[in-house]
Amino acid sequence: MAKRQIRIATRASKLALWQAHWVRDALLAQNPELDIVLLEMTTEGDRFLAAPLAKVGGKGLFVKELEAAMLDGRADLAVHSMKDVPVTFPEGLGLAVICPREDPSDAFVAREGVEAASLDALPPGARVGTASLRRASQVKALRPDLETAPVRGNVQTRLAKLDRGEFDAIVLASAGLLRLELGDRIRSRLAAPAFLPAGGQGAVGIETRLDDEALKALLAPLACPVTTACVSAERRVSARLGGNCSVPLAAYCVQEAQGYRLQALVADPSGAPVLRAEARGPEPLALGDEVAEALLAAGAGPLLEAVVAAQP
Repeated sequence: MAKRQIRIATRASKLALWQAHWVRDALLAQNPELDIVLLEMTTEGDRFLAAPLAKVGGKGLFVKELEAAMLDGRADLAVHSMKDVPVTFPEGLGLAVICPREDPSDAFVAREGVEAASLDALPPGARVGTASLRRASQVKALRPDLETAPVRGNVQTRLAKLDRGEFDAIVLASAGLLRLELGDRIRSRLAAPAFLPAGGQGAVGIETRLDDEALKALLAPLACPVTTACVSAERRVSARLGGNCSVPLAAYCVQEAQGYRLQALVADPSGAPVLRAEARGPEPLALGDEVAEALLAAGAGPLLEAVVAAQP
């Protein structure tokens, strides 16, 4: 009997390929008879690096070419960083599984010669590179005296810009550095509750055609129930608030003894005000609704509208 071939659509960056290889290897470990090939693609988000992501289209720029490959039959599944996945999908596509999560925190990385072990220790006026309004707004909330500036590109590109002296420090996802064996670059972690990550940060998601039941069955063992619950709660907040890379929105959920704890924030890009909400309970999606409603009651709606209106 012929082997089933599975074609994985992935971005061509080192981190995206790490994730795609992880999925390939996990599938082969359970089903060694499969024939799995990678379809490497360069997305709009990878090509347009001159402007902040919020100004060129948001998270969807990293996934739409991969989705097109599934819809036209060139690929069977796509592997994504969950923080890059919009909360809605094209007709016929959807998430099959969410895999186990790596460290979801953001990392503080300083260049050689900057004697600062943490964001708090940077000298006044230091220049910090960030890839999102979420990170920039939280940096400004903690240290309004610092200068923030956008830094785009893959992990290696951002580190190279830091090492060339374009920034004194940058903020990156800890997960990407750890997966690429660059954990030694982390000076410290910007951890919750003081600094909240993007919803889904650190988790890998697999998108498929909704009607491919056989493939979804093959992928099912790769799912992590706890990660799925937590990321679903985080994405629920984003869905209710219309969040994307164009707005400073963060959400982070963890499992506790009696259920889950979900924390979220919406911030002005200047760092003030910062609206925060949290809830605990057994149902992740209900927590997402509760936290989103609390943020809206605190004034998140007008704040987000103002941020979107200010985008060029």
